Amino acid sequence: MSSFNAPHIDYAGLSPVIALTAGLVLVLMVGLVPRLGRFVMAYLTIAVLATTAGLAIWQWDSNADLVAGALRLDAFGLAACLIACFAAAVATFLSIREPAAEEAGFGAFYSLLLGSVLGMTLIAQAQNLIAFFVALELLSIPLYVLCASARRTEKSLESGLKYLVIGSIGSATILYGFALLYGGSGSTEFAGIAKGVAGDNGSDSIVLIGVAMVTVGLAFKTSVAPFHQWTPDVYQGAPTPITAFMAVATKAAAFVALARLFEVALGPIAHDWKPALAALAVISIAVGNIGALGQDSLKRLLGYSGIAQAGYMLAGIVVATEKGLEALVFYLAAYTLMNLAVFAVVLARERETDRGDDIEALAGIGRTRPLLAWPLTIGMLALAGLPGTSGFMGKLFLIEATVDGDYTWLGVAIVIGTMVSLAYYLRVVAAVWMWGEPSPAPRTEPGGLPAVAGGSPEADRIPRGASRCGLIVGSALLCGAATIAFGVAPSPLIDWASHAASSLATTI
Repeated sequence: MSSFNAPHIDYAGLSPVIALTAGLVLVLMVGLVPRLGRFVMAYLTIAVLATTAGLAIWQWDSNADLVAGALRLDAFGLAACLIACFAAAVATFLSIREPAAEEAGFGAFYSLLLGSVLGMTLIAQAQNLIAFFVALELLSIPLYVLCASARRTEKSLESGLKYLVIGSIGSATILYGFALLYGGSGSTEFAGIAKGVAGDNGSDSIVLIGVAMVTVGLAFKTSVAPFHQWTPDVYQGAPTPITAFMAVATKAAAFVALARLFEVALGPIAHDWKPALAALAVISIAVGNIGALGQDSLKRLLGYSGIAQAGYMLAGIVVATEKGLEALVFYLAAYTLMNLAVFAVVLARERETDRGDDIEALAGIGRTRPLLAWPLTIGMLALAGLPGTSGFMGKLFLIEATVDGDYTWLGVAIVIGTMVSLAYYLRVVAAVWMWGEPSPAPRTEPGGLPAVAGGSPEADRIPRGASRCGLIVGSALLCGAATIAFGVAPSPLIDWASHAASSLATTI
């Protein structure tokens, strides 16, 4: 009779995951206590995220296998964890007076947010097909619910349903591909798959079809064209704090997981998947930038922008070098900062005006709301890749990586895509600084308090106070300032990204 041998548990290595899991349960339980203020739940969530980030920084220099090799503790995976924690913290500040959070219950809302961060942390560290898929579902399912959390809004319910259907198709496709990879390699471990597909096995049709299906499924998850159709609709319909979180954190976790899967498990057959990913990158750049040109909805515009940005990020994986991975991690961090700055301003104007997320809501705020205008302008210019911003440095590193990796034509595609993107990014900047303020004027209380601070009719049930406005404006200013700081002095972020990339390169 054989005995069960439990795997060794490295509690220090698993401490970020343990903190998130315990914090998720704590937030959910505390949320059941009646008459607790929204700030208590928000600050408790921030405390959980801060603890997780602190533990991730504590383990930053570690390189070890966890849970019988199912997870890999290294700086590459922890980088995605830190980005997700930062994005979730900003989303928490943005959602303090979000009607969707109140309808769902702040305990449930924030625990779902933490659950998604937990999935992102796990998928970024997964080096086993089973762990990868479980983490993927843990990442996705809370987001399906959060997208539909504004239950009184038809668009929110529609976005949640669309995301659920498309996400389920993507998950099923990935699972089928994983089954074929297991059949072709005889292993679920990334290292075992790499051995199994090396040599003649790599040209086996089962392996190639498996790789194709995994690529398609992950393209759905990362908004890579032509599997992007859900993105603009879901971005527009979901509550804006959730859209902001999805736009950056999901991309960070998914691209880090994608890099680990392709570079480690499928490295021996890189000559087969590199051209396919390069083609997807170019299609994504073209579709995203062209699709954004005619958008008046800022959230739809940012959705198409995200599709194009996914094409840029994919270039870092295509070149399959340490320099490419470094450029990818740098760009993911920079993209997080500039996108959150923009979304914070979009959210503020949604609540201040009756024009929602239409570009006209930004008209004239350069004169009337400079504290909102500057972060938005910086974010848009960074997304466009103008010098002096972290977006420029990120694109420069990606282009250098493609040239060094013999994919110069892909670098040219990034340059052309950036030129096209100027048309719609600068249109937003022009609305901020050159358009006249539309009529009617932004809704305010009799005392002049902006609606974002509690002055809108929808906010009658929400406690008044300028601190709500301060949290949103403060988040926008912080992200905008960091975008400029890392564009002018990128060395700290470069060193951070370089360490993260080198930790994965040692396992390739």
